[in-house]
Amino acid sequence: MKKTILFSLLSVFTTFASHADEGMWMLTDLKKQNAAVMYDLGLDISIDKVYSPDSISLKDAVVHFGGGCTGEVISPEGLVLTNHHCGYGYIQQHSSVEHDYLTDGFWAMTREQELPCEGLTVTYIDRILDVTDYVMEQLQKDEDPEGLNYLSPSYLSKVADRFAEQEKIHTDEFTVLELKPFYGANKYYLFVKTVYKDIRMVGAPPSSIGKFGADTDNWMWPRHCGDFSIFRIYADKDGKPAKYSADNVPLKVKKHIAINLKGVKEGDFTFVMGFPGRNWRYMISDEVEERMQTTNFMRDTVRGVRLRALNEEMQKDARTRIQYAAKYASSANYWKNAIGMNEGLVKLKVLNRKKEQQERLLEFGRETGNDAYREAYETIRKIVAKRHDAVYHQQAIYEALMLGTEFSNIPETAGLLKALQNGKKKEISEATEQLRNSSKKFFNKDYNPEVDRKVSRQLIALYARLVPAEQRISIFQLIDKKFQGNTDAFVDACFSQSVFSSPEALERFLKKPDAETLANDLMVQYASSVKKGYQATSDAMKAETNAYNRAHKTWVAGMLELKHKEKTPVYPDANSTLRLTYGKIGSYEPADGKEYLYYTTLKGVMEKEDPNNPEFVVPARLKELYEKKDFGPYAMPDGRMPICFATATDNTGGNSGSPVFNAKGELIGTGFDRNYEGLTGDIAYNPQLQRAAVVDIRYTLFIIDKYAGAGHLIKEMTIIR
Repeated sequence: MKKTILFSLLSVFTTFASHADEGMWMLTDLKKQNAAVMYDLGLDISIDKVYSPDSISLKDAVVHFGGGCTGEVISPEGLVLTNHHCGYGYIQQHSSVEHDYLTDGFWAMTREQELPCEGLTVTYIDRILDVTDYVMEQLQKDEDPEGLNYLSPSYLSKVADRFAEQEKIHTDEFTVLELKPFYGANKYYLFVKTVYKDIRMVGAPPSSIGKFGADTDNWMWPRHCGDFSIFRIYADKDGKPAKYSADNVPLKVKKHIAINLKGVKEGDFTFVMGFPGRNWRYMISDEVEERMQTTNFMRDTVRGVRLRALNEEMQKDARTRIQYAAKYASSANYWKNAIGMNEGLVKLKVLNRKKEQQERLLEFGRETGNDAYREAYETIRKIVAKRHDAVYHQQAIYEALMLGTEFSNIPETAGLLKALQNGKKKEISEATEQLRNSSKKFFNKDYNPEVDRKVSRQLIALYARLVPAEQRISIFQLIDKKFQGNTDAFVDACFSQSVFSSPEALERFLKKPDAETLANDLMVQYASSVKKGYQATSDAMKAETNAYNRAHKTWVAGMLELKHKEKTPVYPDANSTLRLTYGKIGSYEPADGKEYLYYTTLKGVMEKEDPNNPEFVVPARLKELYEKKDFGPYAMPDGRMPICFATATDNTGGNSGSPVFNAKGELIGTGFDRNYEGLTGDIAYNPQLQRAAVVDIRYTLFIIDKYAGAGHLIKEMTIIR
């Protein structure tokens, strides 16, 4: 049966031609699968200029920014454009009360003023190779007692190394390989990547522009924010990747994207390249319900409490606001996503659509005499029901305790404890110094023990309300015994008694460490309990997870066969690899009698202004430019200043910062969000309602040039007027 399914899939992958906007397409499939449709919709350049394995193409100007976003190269000297929220952590990293770049913005007027960003990388995709046959051969050869190699990252990494050695593909610290499964592990692709590690911040508007509307407008349309920031790639003097050095120079890139200032209109063809993170289009209805009741429920419930607690502390002083700005923004983003997704799944009757879809596959199996799909379906249903409580508990631990309480992430102490118990002075000295060094990362400039204490009091109490007593992690035995179940008293004791309550307390302990103090330390016991509790939920689901993966592989294979028969699009779920999506710019109707236009203008910013609400403050300089209508060459033909537009491309998280191209492959905007009605798109795409929100490139350049006075950056770019 497996051979039959695999043989049939080959025809699906090689002969199907798409006819819809839906899909996060593999670049390697464009010529066979998508080119004709893209030409029909309006593409006005050769598909080889979009992607070619043998020559320079637009692909070579699209980069993975920091591992979680997308960026585009917009000058010959390595300028990278991405979103403000993608660069936010690095803007915050460089901010202080004295230099508050979050509030005031930042613009390097010379190369010397560009700020190094520790830990930030920009990654190019050099080659994309279909290695399915090779991986299948290795899977047949290698021992696999548990039958898990086909999805194992560590195993696939070894296979990638073997393939590279066979094909003489050079790897080092900066040239790396990534081998990933696609279509439920029915296909495999290898990505050869070049990683640049000296990335410097060049420019960012103030948050009153880059985050205008903040949480209120997040995941909504219409939008009025200039969600962009600019960085630069540096390399050694030979143009090769290198770690940070003052001697490094801007990278002379092999490809950068030309910018078009002629604007957009309804019905224009667009396409987007980027690194979409995750979606789950092949879920059955039971899995959708599980997602609603576990992951989305916990994100909504726990993050709502955490965000309110953080916001209360951040309002007290500028230092705390800057310390927690990036943490707050990161948590808030998918808090609202979870709320909107659950609302949309119900409102748009996605469960019914999933049930209709799965019934078609079951009927297809009956028609073809293939019982494997029904067996896979029943297996998935049973597993989802069986693992529900474990998934619920795991998400509670993850959201409330691992993400929510910062002191759950104190440095590992097992090495020092073992050394102290052994009593060997050299081991104790080495372990002490190791803990002293690792603690510097925990006690960083953005950690505030008092904020952690106040937030942790609320979240540990919330965890106790969400999880039945008999299921809670082991630390609650101590809380019940020593603190009579009072979680607030436990947290207060942690921050008054633990050696990790402050850098000073830790240093006092390290000068005279002892095993008993460390073993009985409340924070040490708590952190250990959280990690063990989370691992216990994974262990409890291990058998189910393995069985699920095998059933899911068969189910996806069946869906591909069915889609081929029905002549509907075939594409793999997103997995943070480079993809392309296309669609047309367009207005939409979210409800009866309501229509949203496809564009917004600076007038909308002025209409939303509220000087008493930090989310809707408008900078004085921006108001001055608006009142004078001083928009330079960036205005619309009728004199208005554009800000954002909406296009019907199939985006998800990870597409943030993606270049949005016109029919000629020129940059017209930067993707930064989806609309609220499109949040169900991670599970089921809706072409009538789903839209990507895009910063119009004219607004980006207007802010750089007219607002910030950084015209020297404009001069670097190739601009079509």
